[in-house]
Amino acid sequence: MTSELTPHEAARGALRAGLPLENGRLDGVAVTANHIHSVISALRELDFGETPPASSFRAGQENADATV
Repeated sequence: MTSELTPHEAARGALRAGLPLENGRLDGVAVTANHIHSVISALRELDFGETPPASSFRAGQENADATV
């Protein structure tokens, strides 16, 4: 598990990406980045097993007579 992103680290990362941030936005950006990281971490823990990728799904081509 990684540590949470600090406002200073968020500012440094944004600057490296060419997106300088105003001081008043640093806390909000750090909180948002930490939340996104926690959601992605939770998604990475899911086991999809034999689930095919979304690109293999074709909407509207299901068997209308199939039972669930």
